[in-house]
Amino acid sequence: MIEIKQLHKYFGALHVLQGIDLNVSKGEVLSIIGSSGSGKSTLLYCINGLEEIQQGEVVVDGTTVHDKKTDINKLRQRLGMVFQQWNSFPHLTALENVALAPKIVKKVSKDQAKSIAEKQLKHVGLGDKLDVYPSALSGGQQQRLAIARALAMEPEYMLFDEATSALDPELVGEVLDTMRLLAEEGMTMICVTHEMGFARDVSDRVAYFHQGVMEEVGPPEQIFGAPQSVHTQKFLANVR
Repeated sequence: MIEIKQLHKYFGALHVLQGIDLNVSKGEVLSIIGSSGSGKSTLLYCINGLEEIQQGEVVVDGTTVHDKKTDINKLRQRLGMVFQQWNSFPHLTALENVALAPKIVKKVSKDQAKSIAEKQLKHVGLGDKLDVYPSALSGGQQQRLAIARALAMEPEYMLFDEATSALDPELVGEVLDTMRLLAEEGMTMICVTHEMGFARDVSDRVAYFHQGVMEEVGPPEQIFGAPQSVHTQKFLANVR
């Protein structure tokens, strides 16, 4: 379980996260929706320790993320993260990109790393692109390569930070299909997303963020069908 307790985050005088309380259980898919600048992505960065926090705590399976005694690099092996930009190594093939982290971080053999990479590339539908360089891949394929790279570390949780926002509209579907596949396989996922159809259809729960506050959280049918917060109602009216 990921437990977020009274989390506060500031950037200077800007109060970006204002007392967030949220639990995510094993096997759950949580989508976080809201306008740009509402703190959604910052929350993901706090969960995996990329951002410091000023108050509260984040606990992953009993380990306090921001405790000075926590081995953050070891913890991040359990928290796969996919960013808006795919950030592949351009001089490495798809196979080499995915095999790199298991080889360096997990110290597995070259052959084992290659086997893991092949498995995960096939998993995301890139089994025919093993020896292709990122520049020869479409944006959707590059984002699926990024997902394979995260999966190669065998994480227990996947954090998606607007994984489709940098893609052309016709490429969004192939990435969402990959995320749907992971959800069907039981992967625990927190997805910051602007894709309302995905949030409605795939999530166990949806959380709406507004100006650093989690206005409400609940099943998709409640958030999309009968939102309680005025801010949620206005947001959904606009995106529809």
